[in-house]
Amino acid sequence: MIKNIKWLLLVSLTFVACNSDDDVTTKPDSTDGLPLTAGSADFSKYVALGNSLTAGFSDSALFIEGQKGAYTNILAQRFALVGGGEFKIPYMADNTGGLLLGGMQIQGPRLFFNGTGPVPVSGTPTTEITNTLSGPFNNMGVPGAKSFHLVAPGYGNVAGVPSGQANPYFVRFASSPSTTIVADAVAQNPTFFSLWIGNNDVLSFATSGGVGTNQTGNLNPATYGANDITDPTVFASVYNSMVNSLTANGAKGVVANIPYVTSVPYFTTVPTNPIPGLPPSSAAQLNQLFGGINAALTANGLPTRFATLVATDGNPATVEANPLLIRDESLINISGAITAALTPLFGAPTAGYLGSLYGQARHASNAAATRDYIVLPARGVIGTTQAGAPAPFNTIGVSFPMPDSTTLTASETAMVKTATDAYNASIQSIATAKGLAFVDANSVLNQVANGGLSANGFSVTSTYVTGGGFSLDGVHPSPRGYALIANKFLEAINAKYGSNLKGVDLGNYRILFPQNPANF
Repeated sequence: MIKNIKWLLLVSLTFVACNSDDDVTTKPDSTDGLPLTAGSADFSKYVALGNSLTAGFSDSALFIEGQKGAYTNILAQRFALVGGGEFKIPYMADNTGGLLLGGMQIQGPRLFFNGTGPVPVSGTPTTEITNTLSGPFNNMGVPGAKSFHLVAPGYGNVAGVPSGQANPYFVRFASSPSTTIVADAVAQNPTFFSLWIGNNDVLSFATSGGVGTNQTGNLNPATYGANDITDPTVFASVYNSMVNSLTANGAKGVVANIPYVTSVPYFTTVPTNPIPGLPPSSAAQLNQLFGGINAALTANGLPTRFATLVATDGNPATVEANPLLIRDESLINISGAITAALTPLFGAPTAGYLGSLYGQARHASNAAATRDYIVLPARGVIGTTQAGAPAPFNTIGVSFPMPDSTTLTASETAMVKTATDAYNASIQSIATAKGLAFVDANSVLNQVANGGLSANGFSVTSTYVTGGGFSLDGVHPSPRGYALIANKFLEAINAKYGSNLKGVDLGNYRILFPQNPANF
């Protein structure tokens, strides 16, 4: 009898153990199969700060469905599984995108892919920025914001929008015209925050093709031009101040560093050598001209600037690639020397014109050490005719230099990289000092741009339109790209705080938004 009781007890314990194992292994939302936990983090009041990436900007606009797919909203949905509270978003009025100020359109609608390229969706924006929303809001992402804008009083004052002193997106949900983004975030007493800021501190300089005064050592943001690179000292000071404010009451959080701008398709889609083989006569004429300038440069101890152009061989199957002719304002201006050398051949008026045209011109470089980057909108300029310029010196990118604004030159790229490295050093140092989770977004985007990242059976790359990582503006992520970013944030949070929140399935997120919102 005792043996039977012992046997029944053993069987009973085994049965319970099996049931317990089944319980443990059926937790689909955890990374380890164990019961879900927030670890040492408290997600009950999550507030997200940042720029357009935080807001869910996509396809050159902010719109409702994009806001729903923001990486911050995906995080909030996962946080809700372990006690996370409501995540309130300052939704736009429509899925068209664009903004109105007093009924006048100040920003256009989103883009969609029509089969051949990106075009604006039909429809008129209905988001009037003077119709302020009732907050507070958990998503404090403000498209266009630079680091120092988050602590700038009046950044949400509608009176400052026409002059660029205020941001139309923040105007919609600022608690008052004089408040700051950080102040409105801290006022909510968050228990957890995310902060991803700094991209725009270099991005506007880069997307403008390096058109900015770039006042080195200028520590006063009030005197910055719209496209200036933020001084790294200013960035470090502002960033440290923001983190101190956000953590003052014990909140934990996650921060991310800044990707290199050259990892996004806005700078990598257009090659430096998109010009096909030229008619033999045109190639010969330009080679004679550019060869003469090269000879003059060499004679004066200066590097050559022009390549030997290839003529078409008449075979449609053969595609010869000639480099773009660009303007580089960092070059020594040799207009006078060119004019003097060409006057005997062309006469003074034409020689003077050619001198001014090619004095700071060169062919674009694709060499690793001297790589130039051609901005995405340049696609619509290459090969067109420059109005008012005489033939045959009027084909843009071939015989007429591309505008400076279409090219981020190697020297300008180096300026952006230097600033980005300085920002990232500050971000990581401050994150370490404050014990915050840290996302190496620079590494993530670098992988996406160089071969891609794979998850859930999908490879996410930076190939324009088809790669799955980026939207049609070439800068902001696609829905799938935002999901990938959210997963990287979750990985960092889990590693730092001991939570076990599983990432989302990338297969549940589309590559591009369709034209018709009914198909969302």
